[in-house]
Amino acid sequence: MNQLYPKPKALIVEDSTSLAAFYATALESAGYETEIMINGHEAQLWLAKTVPDFVLLDLHLPYVTGDKLLQQIREDSRMDETIVFLASSDPLQARMLQNEADIVLNKPISYSQLRDLSGRFRQIKE
Repeated sequence: MNQLYPKPKALIVEDSTSLAAFYATALESAGYETEIMINGHEAQLWLAKTVPDFVLLDLHLPYVTGDKLLQQIREDSRMDETIVFLASSDPLQARMLQNEADIVLNKPISYSQLRDLSGRFRQIKE
């Protein structure tokens, strides 16, 4: 990415800190600046002040669930261009939300899968 432009911002909302760190490494290798939130409420507060280019959102979160957060993101006109990847270990629930997310990923998510898909979306937006 051109050094004159800031890196695109990626928000990772995942209650497992080890998974969140793993996802951050993959997204950073795809050219994103990452921010990690471990629950839906933290993510709501962050999103009230910041518009990310990309969100990796776990469905099962404490305080505010991933499906509620996804709905709020999609209803916020500031985030019309925000790419949302939904991550879940529950394929049925994820399938019900596939029309709201740009991509639905079934856990476990591999490093290369996340890096490659997020990198492709970043290139499309540029």
